[in-house]
Amino acid sequence: MVFTLTQIGEDPSRLTRRLNAHGGPDVVIRPLVHADSGELAAFLSALSAGTRHFSTFDGYDLVAAGDLCDAIGRYDKLRLVLEEGPSGRIVGLLEFSLALTASDVARYQDAGIRITETTDCRFGATLADDYQGRGIGTLAFPLVREVARLLGRSRIILWGGVRADNSRAIHYYEKNGFHTVGPFAEADGSLSLDMMLDLSPEPDTRSLPV
Repeated sequence: MVFTLTQIGEDPSRLTRRLNAHGGPDVVIRPLVHADSGELAAFLSALSAGTRHFSTFDGYDLVAAGDLCDAIGRYDKLRLVLEEGPSGRIVGLLEFSLALTASDVARYQDAGIRITETTDCRFGATLADDYQGRGIGTLAFPLVREVARLLGRSRIILWGGVRADNSRAIHYYEKNGFHTVGPFAEADGSLSLDMMLDLSPEPDTRSLPV
């Protein structure tokens, strides 16, 4: 079964799951909806400078949140939120893009890998500072894999790569089956890594620390 972004927008329950967090409140993962603009703005504005260095948005206020909500079902993006069960507070944002940029295609081609919009999607994740390192991203990742398959994709690449100095994120992606394709330089001269996940095999995480 393959879902379209329109179908998901019309029935967000298709991709709604409850995660039983270890040692904390349950978290609901679900598609972003228009009514989320206020809570999403609170989430963005609370991100620390360190988190903003690794997860860059066009803005971190109500205007930026409104733009993300206004984009629901209109473009090539699908965004899921992680919502703290008791409070309704948004504590995470997972982003998918069904479009590839020319720079994506060129970098992967240089690495000997052909990516296309029929087989590949881009993915990025941002967690609230107080939820980082608590395992909630790993609990959410089975749905990330499921979403990519439901969108008809067989591989996931990182949206904009991952900064080479973001060791926590690199470990997270490796633990969930991504492999490094190669490094590339950002506009500011810093180094990032392209990483890819092939959804065909199950990831072998036995040798990786939890």
